[in-house]
Amino acid sequence: MSVELTLIILSSLVIFSYLFDLIAKKFKIPSVILLLLSGIGLRYLADFFSFTSIDFTPALPLVGTVGLILIVLEGSLELKLEKEKSVLIKRSLASAFFILILTTTGLAFFFNYLTGENFQTCFLNAVPLGVISSAIAIPSASVLPVNRKDFIVYESSLSDIFGIILFNFMITNEIINARSFLRLGWETILILLISGIFCLLLLYLLKRITHHLKFFLIIAMLILTYAIGKYYHLPTLVIVLAFGLFLNNVQWINHLKFKRIFEYDNFNKDLQQLTQLSGESAFIVRTFFFLIFGFTLEIDSLLHLDVLLHGGIIILIIYIIRIIYQKFFVSTASWAEFFLAPRGLISILLFFSIPDALKLEGLQNGLLFFVILVSSLIMAFGLVGVREKKSPPNAAL
Repeated sequence: MSVELTLIILSSLVIFSYLFDLIAKKFKIPSVILLLLSGIGLRYLADFFSFTSIDFTPALPLVGTVGLILIVLEGSLELKLEKEKSVLIKRSLASAFFILILTTTGLAFFFNYLTGENFQTCFLNAVPLGVISSAIAIPSASVLPVNRKDFIVYESSLSDIFGIILFNFMITNEIINARSFLRLGWETILILLISGIFCLLLLYLLKRITHHLKFFLIIAMLILTYAIGKYYHLPTLVIVLAFGLFLNNVQWINHLKFKRIFEYDNFNKDLQQLTQLSGESAFIVRTFFFLIFGFTLEIDSLLHLDVLLHGGIIILIIYIIRIIYQKFFVSTASWAEFFLAPRGLISILLFFSIPDALKLEGLQNGLLFFVILVSSLIMAFGLVGVREKKSPPNAAL
């Protein structure tokens, strides 16, 4: 394939993704569905014109990880920590944690019933499907009232973080005992300390770097820190979330010494530029991730009765647990939020990270695609109601 043709295809895909984003906002259809279908269509076109088959599967974890970092950064850079939002933050944290644990446990029992494998292996394989995808939830939540949008941003970002922590915990502990939880506690304390130091370091660099190109350096350092932490099975996505929250709420720190060392005149301008850059970068990476995933899918697997039956049960478990929890513990949750629990980028990343020796037989790409597609369609159905009803005023939390 010539360079010119490659450039035409790549630039056209970005343009179509932009159009999909506009369509998604207007008709409340998640753009991920359009991207996945486009990827599937490209696969059929490639087969029709007998293009050389290229295996894009190895690129998925790389593209997806960068996309996850940028999406969490983008979402956290929009969040304000205010006293009146303290209840919202606590509820979103509790919702992310308990829904993840309950959903993963429910799915693990289902997998145990299907396969007869030990419960720990089933639980590990259930984690990817128990995590809400912030890559899909955050952009889709933009149609909600501000306070409910913030809830979804916190919930989905924390669900990603808790999911990664839980997944790494299951991978690194063949035997789960008190020592395993003690180690997890120390790792959590360590990552919180690293987060604080890293936030101060990057803020100091933002002030001191005079070169006109500095924001990609900051993002590169975030990616580097995430990668090093992931190598040692540390939940370094916490650092990304903490950095965005820190920058967007640094004005609350009134310590004189802090202001003297870190405060500077162009901070608000730099923050705006970093927010825009992370948002546009996340858009590009998300576009190619879901296109590649759609391209690599074997559509024939969706026609298997087992995929449809088992996928339908998984969907029921996910939404029954979510609706019951939010009905009892999140009194301000709207109809749309009951169904705003898509699976996507993080599910794919964790799914491909399961060691072959621990993968359940029958848990295949087609089943994962079915859950992603159906959960996105259910979310779209829930968001239609937002268009038909006036957004409720910001209720007390």
